[in-house]
This record gives sequence, structure tokens and C-alpha cells, in this order.
Amino acid sequence: MNEQTGPDDRPEVRRVVVAGAGMAGVQTAVALREQGFTGTVTVIGAEPHQPYDRPPLSKAVLLGTAEGSAFDVDFDALGIELVLGREVTGLRPADHELDTEAGPVPYDVLVVATGAEPVRLPGAEGVPGVHLLRTLDDAERLRPVLARQHDIVVVGAGWIGAEFATAAREAGCAVTVVEAADRPLAGALPPEVAAPMAGWYADAGADLRTHARVARVEPGAVLLDDGTRLPAGAVVVGIGARPATAWLAGSGVALGAHGEVVADAGLRTSVPDVYAVGDCASFPSARYGERLLVHHWDNALQGPRTVAANVLGGVTGEAPQVYDPVPYFWSEQFGRFVQYAGHHGAADATLWRGDPSGPAWTVCWLRETRLVALLAVGRPRDLAQGRRLIESGTPMNPALLTDPARPLKKATAA
Repeated sequence: MNEQTGPDDRPEVRRVVVAGAGMAGVQTAVALREQGFTGTVTVIGAEPHQPYDRPPLSKAVLLGTAEGSAFDVDFDALGIELVLGREVTGLRPADHELDTEAGPVPYDVLVVATGAEPVRLPGAEGVPGVHLLRTLDDAERLRPVLARQHDIVVVGAGWIGAEFATAAREAGCAVTVVEAADRPLAGALPPEVAAPMAGWYADAGADLRTHARVARVEPGAVLLDDGTRLPAGAVVVGIGARPATAWLAGSGVALGAHGEVVADAGLRTSVPDVYAVGDCASFPSARYGERLLVHHWDNALQGPRTVAANVLGGVTGEAPQVYDPVPYFWSEQFGRFVQYAGHHGAADATLWRGDPSGPAWTVCWLRETRLVALLAVGRPRDLAQGRRLIESGTPMNPALLTDPARPLKKATAA
């Protein structure tokens, strides 16, 4: 290892290299500086653009109301070296070197923050008019498509599919969304919770087709497996994402069933001096009793603080910090602000606050009497109070909880 040792024989970390220039990578570099790290910090990103935030890509950038979403970070003032337009290609822990397409980069500590990449539609690669929406370049290619008001077919009714369909309808495009499952958000929410959201598509003038599988994409059309031919001036694929970790093959870094880096409670990997954070890493949650893989913005914002603290703690001898957040994300779709906090997988009761056919309602998930997750549609106060109640593990009174006029913080068992 490239290090010196102090009087207590702890290593002196001189150089931290961050692989990935998205939210998780940039925030790790910033957190290192904020927490007092004085060594070299290098952030390596595959894209040539200044590091940017991704949520606006499916909203303001796509609709042309913003030119970009670069992070408001003064990298020069913080002494953070940016290396952009360079792919990472491998890792050799024995040499403490990160391989890139421009040659090896030595490190004392490496942080893997390469995020996730969109799942591609089999057979659609190379077909003209087929798009993904993950990067700034993707959004820039799609902007004129919306401006020309093409007939658009969206494959996948998940979060990205719904947000893109929303933007396309706002731009005046005819939109058909095809979903192989029986409902939107099938992979994220239980049937009874996702069911009311199907009506949002029709309300917005979008045609949602469930139980619809794509047989083939050809220039100008999408063919479904039942023989239906959908005209398509453009096709946007939103069928999920997977951790961008193929470059770690053969490195010794343990990967999970979804290709994610298997990190410990301090976001350390199975290889010494290598951490992982953001969309590319799973972590054990004592709060929920299982390992979580969270592909959302807030995870990429919060995790870096733990990584930075533990990088510094490895030198100072401080006890490692544990990363066990209440997951949080939001989505803006069809005129509704949807927020989710927690993890409902282990819940044993589902309670509703408000009428799901109306403009504002909340679903609460309990385990025993404790709130473990909630989904709030147009009720941001429920989300804010509920998130704190999940964090504190406060017992709830189910009879009070179902009254939408009662603040959540006044629906406790005490």
C-alpha cells in the first residue's frame, strides 16, 4: 500500500480515488474535504461532462426548461481533481491500482461509485429511434423528439417510464406505455397500492397497456406478442437498471445476485481499502433485517458521509460508522408528487390514510405496531413526519393512523 505509518502504526492515507462522477462519487469527495481529509482526492468519470444531477434529466432538461444540471460544487476550491471522459476497466487490489482506458491509477483508498446502467431491451439495440434515459446525452437526444411531437411508445411502467410519459404528454406527444406485468410499478409496490396509479395514465391522456410484451422493435413501430402493431416515431425503454460493476470481474470484490458490490455495514467491500457507495452497492440493514440495494438519489447523497467518516476513521482509529438509513425517494408523475420512505418488505399490516381515487392519500406499512414504510401521494407532511417515526421506531395506534385529518405524529400509541 502507498502509505506511511505513524507512531501508532496506523496507515496514513495520502490518496483517495473515487471511481464514478455521479451523485455518490461527487458527494464522497466533498464529504472527505468537509470532514478534514487533506490528501489527494481524485474523481474519475466516464462521461465528458461536468458532474451533474440525474433527476432533472426526466423533467426540466428533457423539456428544455433547463440546459443542464451540473452540481454546484467548486472542485478547484476544494482541491478535488476531476478526470472526465475516462472509463474504468479493472481493479488490481494487490497493486493498489485502478485500471482505466488511459492507464493505471494508484490509490491508497478506492471508493467504487459507478452507479447503475439501464437494462436494454433485447433485440432493440441498433434500431433507429430507440432511446434510453440515463445520461445527459440521452436527454439531449430525446429533447428534439419531444419537440417534434412524435408518437412515442414507452416500454416499462416503472418510475422512469411514468416520468418520461409525463414529460412527453406535457410536450404534446401521443404516448403509449406497454408493461409486461398487470399493473404499473409492479416491481416496486404491492398490487393494491399500484392499482390506483393505473388510472393516472388515462387521466393524462396516455394509453397504458398492461400484460403487453414486446415481440420486436422495427423502425417506426413496436410489435407486441399478441400481434398488435404500435406506430412509434420513437421508443423509450425504461425496464430497470443494474449495478455498473462488470469492470470489477476478477478483482476479488464480492458481488451479489444482482451484480451489486456486497458492502458491509460501514460500506467497506470484501477487499481491503476499497469502499462502495450508491446504486452499485448493497448494505446490511439491522433496521429491516435484510440486505438492501437502493437505486435512488437520497441513498447516493447519504452514503458518502459514512464512507468519508470511515476512511478517516481507519487512520485515526475511531470506531466505524454504520450505514442504516431509512430509504427515501420521490417521483413527479401526471401532476402528482409521490414520495416513499422506508422498506415495506417485512410489514405485516397495510393501512390507508385517505381515498386512493382522490388527489391526496397515504399508505402506511406496519410491522407489529411500528411504522416501517409509507407512500405519500400529495401529502408531504405525512412523509416528513412518517420518516421520523420510522427512524425512531415509535409504536403507532392503528385506529388513529387511518384518520387522514390527524397528523401522523399524533397517531402514536403513547
